[in-house]
Amino acid sequence: MMAQLNTEHFKNQFDSDGLAFIPSFQSQLEIADIQNNLDRVIRIVVPTMPPEHVFYEDKQESSSLKQLQNLHLHDDYFNQLMNDSPFRELAETLLGAKVVCKNMQYFNKPPKTGLATPAHQDGYYFKISPCAAVTMWLALELVDHENGCVRYIPKSHLKSMRPHGSTGTLGFSQGITDFPNAEDTANEVAYPAQSGDLLAHHALTIHRATANHSPNRTRKAIGLIYYREDAKEDLKARAAYKSQLLAEMNAKQRI
Repeated sequence: MMAQLNTEHFKNQFDSDGLAFIPSFQSQLEIADIQNNLDRVIRIVVPTMPPEHVFYEDKQESSSLKQLQNLHLHDDYFNQLMNDSPFRELAETLLGAKVVCKNMQYFNKPPKTGLATPAHQDGYYFKISPCAAVTMWLALELVDHENGCVRYIPKSHLKSMRPHGSTGTLGFSQGITDFPNAEDTANEVAYPAQSGDLLAHHALTIHRATANHSPNRTRKAIGLIYYREDAKEDLKARAAYKSQLLAEMNAKQRI
């Protein structure tokens, strides 16, 4: 897969804009394999996972499954996809160094009920220094303006971290408090994606997604997070953030 990519082009795009859009990073056969294994995990593995790794829009309704955390820690197939795959190779190319595999996530926005993802910078959640990490977002199906495609502010990674505050949105509890300003509005770019397309962005790149307004279409994707090997976590700040988040989700019966 990597041999077929113009890696220099995507590295330049990532360095310049803080993001890279790679069409057909996975073939439709590969996407079908991922989806089949995801279906297996949801059916068999999810009931054994800790509740803080499984998010629902409504905990009493299994069809409202919104997000899974740390798939690579719970299943061998996804562990290999995270650690020994073109995804890791691409992460090392984009970051220009060896990487540490941090998280593999499943995302869905159910039709009508899938809420907007607030504008944020992933680095705010990561609590790392230097803020050198890449998040990858793989579309498992068509994602467009109706069901909530990802929107970016190119070159925002070249600036500092914006102020964040509580959003009340499950899975994205912190958002940029002064978004959007005039510059955000002028520069934002939407990225509709076909099944198999990949978006990769820097931890400081501002991004968001609208709600799923489709009456019958889901919006499924896989996310992968890699830190540059020299990035150090502020473990105390990370633990405090996680503790606060778990308390909020338990209070709202979302996990």
